[in-house]
Amino acid sequence: MDDDNPLNWPKSKKILNLLLVAFHAFMATFTAASIQCAFVDIAQDLHTTVHQATYLTSLVIAILGGAPLLWRPLSHVYGRRPIFLLSLLFSLVGNVGCAVSPSYGTMALCRAITGFFISPAASIGSGVVSETFFQHERARYIGIWTSMVTIGVPLAPVIFGFVALRVGYRWIYWILAITNGVQFILYFFFGSETRYIGKGSSSTSEKSSAVARWLSFKRIDPQTLTLLDFISPLKLVMWPSVIIPAVAYSMIFLWGSIMLAIEIPQIYPQKFGFNTQQVGLQNISLLVGIIVGEQIGGILSDKWMSLPTKDKKRHSPEFRLWLSHIGYLLTIAGMVVFLVQLEKSTSWDITPLIGAGIAAAGNQVVTTVSITYSVDCYPQDAAAIGVFVTFVRQIWGFIGPFWFPEMIAELGLGKSTAVSTALIVAASILPTMLLQWKGKTWRKG
Repeated sequence: MDDDNPLNWPKSKKILNLLLVAFHAFMATFTAASIQCAFVDIAQDLHTTVHQATYLTSLVIAILGGAPLLWRPLSHVYGRRPIFLLSLLFSLVGNVGCAVSPSYGTMALCRAITGFFISPAASIGSGVVSETFFQHERARYIGIWTSMVTIGVPLAPVIFGFVALRVGYRWIYWILAITNGVQFILYFFFGSETRYIGKGSSSTSEKSSAVARWLSFKRIDPQTLTLLDFISPLKLVMWPSVIIPAVAYSMIFLWGSIMLAIEIPQIYPQKFGFNTQQVGLQNISLLVGIIVGEQIGGILSDKWMSLPTKDKKRHSPEFRLWLSHIGYLLTIAGMVVFLVQLEKSTSWDITPLIGAGIAAAGNQVVTTVSITYSVDCYPQDAAAIGVFVTFVRQIWGFIGPFWFPEMIAELGLGKSTAVSTALIVAASILPTMLLQWKGKTWRKG
């Protein structure tokens, strides 16, 4: 047995490394959403509009989708650990730049730098899980990674609403920078390299001294990098078992995460006169929904796949997709409750937030089930799948905030439910049903 192979590591080492990578992934979306409760404060400080202030979040959302195309091939050749360390160091620099930015343009530039460097773990984390854990436990541990990615969006305003109100919104950036510094130290000493292509390929042996493991940075894969390596994940658009779940999940993410994260900070201050702290607290409902949803998408998903079959063979990956329909229906129902009840409200009440929590639960179910399904189909391409899914999700999430205001202005909140329902049925439910029917045939073809 090769002790350098991450699959053969002790379970404690696997989980410690996963937690470091998952928290890094969490920091990507956490950083993107960090200022969403302070749009009004930022607009006043930088002499711009609230709508323009939201672009500081939309910009990071877009970069989180595109940047991993660069990071994936570099991490394949030089290893995951050096890329993660580089990511944290320059994310720290970008956040410090945001904290001292004197103008909107400068802050936008520093936000772009931060988004670029914080992005690797949020996409290639699926590769780390696939390299470390066996198939029968994969959904549970992919679920930990995807949960951290999803939780970052609603948790940021819960925490930073207090910060912006008590000490000013610029301290949001200082706290992010400090966190990046702590991450760097922890990953330097406790993070392990999971990129493994055969005996002797690891940058260090498990028998090496601790100092050697900390300081050893060298090329792992001798292949020569070409332009095609950087865009190769985009070829997955031709693989039905990847593109269909990616599009279906991205549509759910748009409504069950992005729409709620962008519109609550804009609607609640205007409709109810909330300050940054009060706006942030609304996101607790999303956190509860995500935690509940992961019980279905992660733990139940693995148990679902372990159900006995008549011929005692393993279920095909398509069998997992039945659980995604639970997520689709929860998201549709949650958005209906959120939008309709919010339109009816003349003073604050909890019913819209119940809908938001239901939608968030649906989003988390679909997140874990969709990504795990694609990784089950092509485990050797797990990192590329993570990059591709992130690319599709973030680009679609970037576009949404530009047309949400016009939709709400034209239709109102209540009638916007027709748009959300129609898009989820067309882009998520129907294509998934087709994939359940033809997916196995398409893969073999």
